[in-house]
Amino acid sequence: MKYILIIGAGKSSSFLIKYLLEKSDEEKLKLIIGDISTDYANKLINNHKNAETIVLDVFNKKQRVENIKKAAIVISMLPARFHIDVAKDCIKFKKHMVTASYISDEMKKLDKEAKENGLIFMNEIGLDPGIDHMSAMQIIDRIRDNNAKMLLFESFCGGLVAPESDTNLWNYKFTWNPRNVVLAGQGGAAMFIQEGTYKYIPYHKLFRRTEFLTINGSGKFEAYANRDSLKYRNVYGLDDIPTMYRGTIRKVGFSRAWNIFVQLGMTDDSYTIENSENMSYRDFVNLFLAYSPSDSVELKLRSYLKIDQDDVMWEKLIELDIFNHKKKIGIKNATPAQALQKILSDSWTLKEDDKDMIVMQHLFGYEIDGEKRQIESSLVVYGENQTYTAMAKTVGLPVAIAALKILKGEIKTPGVQLPITKEVYEPILKELEGYGIKFIEKKIPYLGYNPNTVVG
Repeated sequence: MKYILIIGAGKSSSFLIKYLLEKSDEEKLKLIIGDISTDYANKLINNHKNAETIVLDVFNKKQRVENIKKAAIVISMLPARFHIDVAKDCIKFKKHMVTASYISDEMKKLDKEAKENGLIFMNEIGLDPGIDHMSAMQIIDRIRDNNAKMLLFESFCGGLVAPESDTNLWNYKFTWNPRNVVLAGQGGAAMFIQEGTYKYIPYHKLFRRTEFLTINGSGKFEAYANRDSLKYRNVYGLDDIPTMYRGTIRKVGFSRAWNIFVQLGMTDDSYTIENSENMSYRDFVNLFLAYSPSDSVELKLRSYLKIDQDDVMWEKLIELDIFNHKKKIGIKNATPAQALQKILSDSWTLKEDDKDMIVMQHLFGYEIDGEKRQIESSLVVYGENQTYTAMAKTVGLPVAIAALKILKGEIKTPGVQLPITKEVYEPILKELEGYGIKFIEKKIPYLGYNPNTVVG
């Protein structure tokens, strides 16, 4: 039996574990699933003979090393900041490793040792990052193989609620880590390049500069810019491309409403609030408004943000029950962002029968034989239920497929890497199609601008 150690069994692990268990007899696999709590993992394996769960504290070095030694490959589904100790142990004991997280600077430093030991450290092999890389590189390589010149690459992705579960005015519920949603876009200006002109959007303007998309008959969406699109020019070998933009997808109207929280300062995570534990939702809102001995919190907010009482923006705030004077934040020393997350969780937590959806779209503009052309490639995936979600499917399946192909020697190139080579993306994308993760391509008119007649 080949032992696969999976560290971390959160919500994204359901399809990962299901896939490997389905392959376990044929491939002679034994899954060891370690987490600080084994309740969810036990539910997923359902007493399967080829799997067992263990209580594993990743900060317990003795326990961590003991289990890594036994494994043929290690899959870390931990938060990104916790991968590095696992990775160093994998180097020491010569074990391959797979994660769905962005490659950190610390992880990059292990590249030389990984190559010297013939080890594959596959990262960014989930959804975004992951499927976005693979599906983009497949078409970019195809365009370049035809001796065409890339002019434009735009990529958008979002985790949303499925239409049948879309039951609030925001057209949104938490399908992934709520904290990441609340803090999205912070940490610097969004950076991209458009027709050779560099563009920068500061955080306080981010949610008012949106793109509009129509995706595979699933309706109209909007997207706001990701923080740094420019770094992907080098990753994808597109250093000279005139247009490079990556964004996050939401339903139309979300960003305008979210901007209310940004302008008030409610998404700030840099300081804590006095007596937040006992503070009401209403008092929390009032923190960010001017003092008035006579005006209500509602009136002050509408006046400050110039929101009419019959504006749908106002209805969205009312729906969140954000002015309730009885509900408490209930978090000691909360930051504004933590308090806001608590309020939103009341309304945006998925119900037991709710389903999620993943939407992704790439646009590729290129020139061949003097003619400018464009390809639109789109993906829509729906979740099954609260265990087997679209997010878990699109994150977990690429991780599982990559791990098994590394084990079987079908992915051979060593080093710390992301899935942008044909050796990696071709077989994984092909297998994902069998699970309903398939892009639809369309040829559309080139949408770029003429730099000779339009100022950038």
